[in-house]
Amino acid sequence: MTPLSLFAYACALSATLHLQEPAPAAPVVLRGDSLAPVRSGFVDLVQLDSSILLDIRYATANNFTKAQIYDCPACLLRPEVARALVQANKSLKKRGLRLKMFDCYRPRPYQQRLWDKVPDPNYVTPPAKGSMHSRGAAVDLTIVDARGVALDMGTPYDFFGPEAHTDYTKLPQKVLDNRRLLRETLEATGFKGIRTEWWHFSWQKKEYPLSNYVWPCE
Repeated sequence: MTPLSLFAYACALSATLHLQEPAPAAPVVLRGDSLAPVRSGFVDLVQLDSSILLDIRYATANNFTKAQIYDCPACLLRPEVARALVQANKSLKKRGLRLKMFDCYRPRPYQQRLWDKVPDPNYVTPPAKGSMHSRGAAVDLTIVDARGVALDMGTPYDFFGPEAHTDYTKLPQKVLDNRRLLRETLEATGFKGIRTEWWHFSWQKKEYPLSNYVWPCE
């Protein structure tokens, strides 16, 4: 094969390989009711509704592990999950209330960090099994008033005792009412809580794979 033929063959092979390469995923954001490209399958909840407050505890040492787990705070979720939370927040805003998020999507590398700090399946889902948080389909949250003051839910977030259980009733009626409001608001948009944590809700309408995606810190 002549040098000219070799050059033509190499160019053709390069073009073929280039066509076969998958296109990189476009960064994705949701704005308003329109769906733009989503970053690795997730959207930023606050870009959908800036009235939702963030208090991502695992991006600080103010959590039950007393250590920072996330490199920086973010509330990413699967698009359907995020839109459902926006609807829940709209419902609360009619009462002069709104949502505050403690935790959203939790990458599996961060789930591993959490497990390394507290290797107890009673409190932390083993990384091999995978948390619903690591699927972008679970949230930890509460309700705040117009000033951003949290409603009384009877215990702090991540309180691991019977008082945090949703079937614990030895609490003031106002606390029981606040918990019921949170539960009913989330259930109305497709979420379901768990018995042991008043703050935790998982999306029920679709299953998602576990994800290793870690959002960048600016």
